[in-house]
Amino acid sequence: MSQIKVANAPCSWGVLEFDLDGEAAGYAKVLDEMVQSNYAGTEFGDWGFMPTDPDVLRQELEKRKLSMLGAFVPVQLVNPGAHQDGAATAVKTAKLLAAVYETPFIVLADDNGTVENRTQKAGRIQPEDGLSDDQWKVFAQGAELVAKMIKDETGVRTVFHHHCGGYVETPAEVERLLSLTDPEILGLCFDTGHFEYGGGNALQGLNDYADRIWHVHFKDCHPGIAQQIRTDKQDYFEAVKKGVFCELGKGSVDFPAVLSELRQRGYKDWIVVEQDVLPGMGTPIESATRNREYLKSLGL
Repeated sequence: MSQIKVANAPCSWGVLEFDLDGEAAGYAKVLDEMVQSNYAGTEFGDWGFMPTDPDVLRQELEKRKLSMLGAFVPVQLVNPGAHQDGAATAVKTAKLLAAVYETPFIVLADDNGTVENRTQKAGRIQPEDGLSDDQWKVFAQGAELVAKMIKDETGVRTVFHHHCGGYVETPAEVERLLSLTDPEILGLCFDTGHFEYGGGNALQGLNDYADRIWHVHFKDCHPGIAQQIRTDKQDYFEAVKKGVFCELGKGSVDFPAVLSELRQRGYKDWIVVEQDVLPGMGTPIESATRNREYLKSLGL
C-alpha cells in the first residue's frame, strides 16, 4: 500500500487566483465533489473562498474527512514594495492552515498573469523575456523574506510554485531561483504540467531538483494544444481555455516514471492533482474522478 496520499485543489473546479469572467462552484460543492471522487485532501484556494474562521474550517474538513495541506499565495516578488504586504497575507494564511492541519505548506508564487509579456508568451519564453540580474536579486530576496517570516511566526514551511505566466516558468528560471535562495528556508512545489508547458521534461526536473522538492502537484500538459498555442502565439489564458492542462495520462507527462522516481527517492507526502480550468468550464467532478482512477491504476 502506497504511503503517498492524494489530494485535489480548487483550481480543478475553476477556482483560480485570477480575476476572470464566469462563475466557479462554491467551496461546499467543491469539497463534496472531492470526497465523491475519492480524494483525501485539498488546498485552500484564494483567501475567502473557504471559511477563514479556523473552527468553521476545521468542522467543514472534519465532516468530510479531508486534510487541508496547503494554500497558494501569489506575491509580486519583482516589486520590493509588495514584499511586506505579501508576507503579511502569507502569514495570516499560514496561521489559519496551522490551526487545522499539522504540517501544511504555503505555496508561494509570483503574481502570475499580471505582466503582459509573460502572460502573452507563456509556453514560449525566451531568455530576453526574463529578469535582469538586479531583478533576480530582488525577486529571490522577496521569496526568502516571505518564507522566513512565515517560518518564524507560524512554523509553517514555504514552497515556491514555478508557474506559466509568471517570472519563474522555464527550467532555467527555476534553476536560477533555487540557486539564489536558501534551501533551508524555501523548498520547491514541483508542478509537472507547468514544468512541461514551460519547456521542460517533468522526469528530468524531478531529478534535477529532487533535494529542493517538498511538495508535488500532478498536472498534465497536452502537447498538441501546447504546440497550437505556441504556433498561433496565443496567451496563457487561451491555453487554459483550450485545455492545455488535460486529464492525467492524456498528455506529455510520464506519470508512471515520475511516480516511480518519487517512490525510489522515498517521497511519502501528498500529491495534489491539479487540472486548471477556467470558471464554469468543463465537468470538474467527472475529470477529477477519471484523474483519481488513473492514479489508482498506477497504485496510488
